[in-house]
Amino acid sequence: MKKIIIIGAGAMGSAFTVPCVDNNNEVTLVGTHLENELIASIKKNKKFHPSLKTNLPSKLNIERFENLRSVIEKGIDLIVAGISSVGIKWFAEEISKYYKKKLPIVLLTKGLSVENDELITLSEKIKILLKEKGHNEINISAIKGPCLATGLANKMRTGTIIANPDIKEAQFLKKIISTDYYSTELSNDLQGVELSGAIKNIYSMLIGAAEGLSNSKASIEIQSKYYLNTSASLIHRSISEMVEFVSYYGGNSETVYGLAGLGDLYVSAIGGRNSLMGKYLGQGHLYKDAKELFMKKTTVEGAELAFEIGPKIFKEFKANDFPLMFSVLKSICENKKLEIRW
Repeated sequence: MKKIIIIGAGAMGSAFTVPCVDNNNEVTLVGTHLENELIASIKKNKKFHPSLKTNLPSKLNIERFENLRSVIEKGIDLIVAGISSVGIKWFAEEISKYYKKKLPIVLLTKGLSVENDELITLSEKIKILLKEKGHNEINISAIKGPCLATGLANKMRTGTIIANPDIKEAQFLKKIISTDYYSTELSNDLQGVELSGAIKNIYSMLIGAAEGLSNSKASIEIQSKYYLNTSASLIHRSISEMVEFVSYYGGNSETVYGLAGLGDLYVSAIGGRNSLMGKYLGQGHLYKDAKELFMKKTTVEGAELAFEIGPKIFKEFKANDFPLMFSVLKSICENKKLEIRW
C-alpha cells in the first residue's frame, strides 16, 4: 500500500482516484484553492462528483486545500497533478514548500508552455520552478493516452502510457496504479509523450470540424452522413504533422503512433470537448462566438494551448511547415474563420 495525494478535484484528477484506490492504496483527493465549494459538495453528497455523475470510491479521503500540509506531513509516496494547464505554476509553487528529493510526481495535465521564448513541456516547467525553490533531485513522470474521465470513473477498460526517462520509475508507478480495467504501457520518451498528448488537442479540433469542412455547398444532411471521407483525410495529415512536430522538439517520432498520440487523438476527435469546439468552427462560427454561445463554462484545452504556443509557432515556423496547425492557431488566436489549405 502506498500513500497517494492527488491535487485537483476536477474530472480527471477525481477519476484517477478510482484505479489508485482499487489497487489498495491510501488515496487522498485534495481540491485546489478554487475548489472549496466542489469539495464541500462531494463530501456532502456521499462522494458524488457533479461532473463525473458518479460516486467516488468509499475509501477515498477528501480534503480541502487548506489541509494539504497536514496530509503531506503524515507521509506520502506519490503526488499527482490533476490540475489544468493554467494551474501548473501554482501547483509547483505549492508542492515546493513540502517537496523532498526524488519524491515521485505524476503529471496528468496535458499542455505545453513558452518560457523565455522557448517551447517547453509541463514537466520541464515544473522542474524549472522547483529548482528555483532550491530543489535539484526531481522525479517527474507523465501519464497520457486515450482516457475520458467519466469512462475511467466508471471503470471502462482504459489504456494509458507512463513516461519517465528512468524506466524503473515508470515500472514503480505501473505496479501501484494498474488494475484489470486500467492498463498501462511504459516509455522513457517523456518528451515525446508530453508533446503528443498536448498537440493532439489542436488536431482533434480540426478533425471535429470535418463535417462542416467536407463540402460547404452540400446540404446539412449530406454533410452529416458523409463527412467521414474528410475526417479520415484530416486524421492522416494530422498524424503526419504531429510526427514532424514531435521530432523537431526532441521527441521520438514512434511515440506519435502510440497511445499518447494516435490513441488519444482518436478519443478526443470523436468524443471530446476539443472536437465539439472544432464542430462549431467547421460550421463557420468564430472562436469567441462559439465559446460564448455554446461552451462558455467549458474548458477547451486545445484553445488554451493555442493561445499559449501560437505566437511562438508563428514566429518559429512558416505556414507551409505545419499547414493544419497554422489553420487552427489562426482561427483561435486571431478569431478568424477556420480555413484549411487543402
